[in-house]
Amino acid sequence: MTPAINATHDAVLGSWVASANRVDGDFPIQNLPFAVFRRSGSDEEFRAGVAIGDQILDLREVYRRRLLPAIGEATLLACCEPTLNRLMAAGPAVNGSLRAALSEALAGDSRDAPALAGALVAQAEADYALPAQIGDYTDFYSSIHHARTVGAQFRPEQPLLPNYQWIPIAYHGRSSSIGVSEQEFVRPVGQSLPRGAATPGVHPSRRLDFELEMGIFIGCGNALGRPIDIERAESHVFGLCLLNDWSARDLQGWEYQPLGPFLGKNFATTISPWVVTLEALAPYRLPFSRPVGDPQPLAYLDGAANRHGGVLDVQLEVALQTASMRSRGTPPQVITRSNFRHAYWTLAQMVAHHTVNGCNLRPGDLLGTGTLSGPDPGEAGSLLELTDGGRRPLVLDAGETRGFLEDGDRVVLRAWCERPGCARLGFGTATGIVAAAHGPADAPADPPAHHL
Repeated sequence: MTPAINATHDAVLGSWVASANRVDGDFPIQNLPFAVFRRSGSDEEFRAGVAIGDQILDLREVYRRRLLPAIGEATLLACCEPTLNRLMAAGPAVNGSLRAALSEALAGDSRDAPALAGALVAQAEADYALPAQIGDYTDFYSSIHHARTVGAQFRPEQPLLPNYQWIPIAYHGRSSSIGVSEQEFVRPVGQSLPRGAATPGVHPSRRLDFELEMGIFIGCGNALGRPIDIERAESHVFGLCLLNDWSARDLQGWEYQPLGPFLGKNFATTISPWVVTLEALAPYRLPFSRPVGDPQPLAYLDGAANRHGGVLDVQLEVALQTASMRSRGTPPQVITRSNFRHAYWTLAQMVAHHTVNGCNLRPGDLLGTGTLSGPDPGEAGSLLELTDGGRRPLVLDAGETRGFLEDGDRVVLRAWCERPGCARLGFGTATGIVAAAHGPADAPADPPAHHL
């Protein structure tokens, strides 16, 4: 059930939207990712749009003008809603037909160009919301390189636990604190046990970190009690985005045993607004295999399609911009690069394992891959790894150093796919900014009221 390469992937295909024909752009006609947006500063309703170059094709406007009737009214109505949940639930056949129709309409020789030009909105003039109403969020631990390096810091006597090579490890996160790119979040306050101290204390996190991940949006779900077979797992995935699972390492280190992450993780998660469909990523597949000497996956985590092309070749990058860099107009500095292909577990294996006990996934549920670190030190997906737990701080070009994140830091995640003979496509950015912690005096006595 792996999506096949078709006419929408043709590398020579161009668009009448000129900016989509840039060879270094994120959003050529071969991509066509979805987001939820409205015009900046307006009180318009949020609705679905498709990225094409530096523009957004407003799908609600397409419906209102009765353009592209081949798409079908039910599909376009789903695109008029303030989330993508209904579109995600429609499944790969409906969404594949939508993608094909959009590709034909946006192609350079399209007769629909004059009519569709009036339905374009510049991305620079748009605000974005979360792509879906996220009912549940699960974060995996799919990079063995990250697991070994971090495990050596938290458990030097046993960095890699014996279950890691047999089971896709994960924890359930907090969906209420997920925000879209440009999210500003407050430095978390919590309990930790400082090194050498006899009793814990409560204070703002001193070891705040980012985690370079990808997010996986579930499309059509499964009934409670009905596991998803690995051979069909990818048919339940709508698409992928960037994901930054911010982490307070001092809070995490004190609380994580015996039940795993809690306050060290649930204060903020940032995702990119654009969801790249799984079909768009078809040209960037690689075979899946285990290193020699490692245990092979159990039967429910093994399938012919997964072995043939279960790995996605997605290049990843993290850039950091401090407050002083921003004040001087200095752009963010790239501090690490990695690739999704280094993950120990594939997205099909994550979906299959998540449901093997009968757990029901629903449209719009979000899975995180976990930190996607590579085998080399410069491919680490977190400051915890890059700085050896803060013991060897990064030295930035301007002379500033970072062991962990400071107030005012801006972290930018990027991802893209490129391969000879294929169009380059990207995921946009997932950007988050660290704000100073609230002290006790700043905390509201009562929860904010919700006005109807």
